[in-house]
Amino acid sequence: MAKPNPLQEQLLKAGLVKKSKVSEVAREQLKAKHGKAPAAATDIQREAERVRAEKAERDRALEMERKVKARSAELAAQARQIIADKKVPRSGDIEYRFTADGAIRTLLVDEALRKQLASGALVIARQGDRYELLPRAAGDKVRERDAALIVLDHGKAADSEAAESTSEDDAYYAQFQVPDDLVW
Repeated sequence: MAKPNPLQEQLLKAGLVKKSKVSEVAREQLKAKHGKAPAAATDIQREAERVRAEKAERDRALEMERKVKARSAELAAQARQIIADKKVPRSGDIEYRFTADGAIRTLLVDEALRKQLASGALVIARQGDRYELLPRAAGDKVRERDAALIVLDHGKAADSEAAESTSEDDAYYAQFQVPDDLVW
């Protein structure tokens, strides 16, 4: 057993503490003195931890990027499937011209399809290197998934132009009549 220090001896002589209590405190002090202290982290351990944290962050970023790519591929596949399922069969001998990718393209349609295209009831969507006619509802679904696939939509263009024009312009241009048979 460790020898009690002078203060402990004085407390024992004065009768303020018991010998068992002094022994217990002495044992605890001895353990604290000779016990193992937690080892300080070395430079190598800190560097290894930093590298682990950087790798975990890189892995999280790569996983997020992979998920974004997978989601965009999934949306593109859904858009292609909607176009394939909802396309309107074309027939006719009237050429309907529109611009896509900076070039004028032509679809052969009949009079009913031409009127629906002009009114905005039908939209033109790109599927690969072909162009398909879609009803407005299907065109809106495709636009939600991949807006770049919608090539021509007279309904949306009319909405945005109407919002931008003023009543003053409308009154001025109302005096000019546009011929009904204007087809370019």
